[in-house]
Amino acid sequence: MATKRLSAIIATICIIAVTTAAGCNNGEEIEISLPQTTSQQQIGQIYIGGGVNNPGYYPLKEGDGIEDLIQAAGGLSEDADLDAIELLIAQPGTQDETQKIDINRAPAWLLEALPGIGEVKAQAIIDYRQQNGLFSNINDLLKVEGIGQSTLDDIRDLITVAD
Repeated sequence: MATKRLSAIIATICIIAVTTAAGCNNGEEIEISLPQTTSQQQIGQIYIGGGVNNPGYYPLKEGDGIEDLIQAAGGLSEDADLDAIELLIAQPGTQDETQKIDINRAPAWLLEALPGIGEVKAQAIIDYRQQNGLFSNINDLLKVEGIGQSTLDDIRDLITVAD
């Protein structure tokens, strides 16, 4: 059921994107074509965010479905709202090249560079890692003493967890 709902959301996003693009082109038709490939070559980048564990840019390959993209982003978060899943297909040359901070490997000084994370919270993150192991997703930061939902929301787009 959730897959059908998510597929409907993606279809709606695509229709809106095509309709918007057509409206911005003074009524001229826009031809959209994908490269012809015989193997699973990367055809672009797609941003997936919202109710996934590791939002960010992921390679889009021929034949990829929404389930593939969700799995690439670490799966759905526990409190995932399928209406809030975000997909953004990057235009060539416009991908956000911002490097995210890996909360599983970052030293204290790098964690302190995050908004709302000072010396005490950075040390709490490191202590939590040492006592409990690596974070499996960025939402695990809520288990760290002193980090609440608003702090996580402020840094969500700046952090990641590597495998």
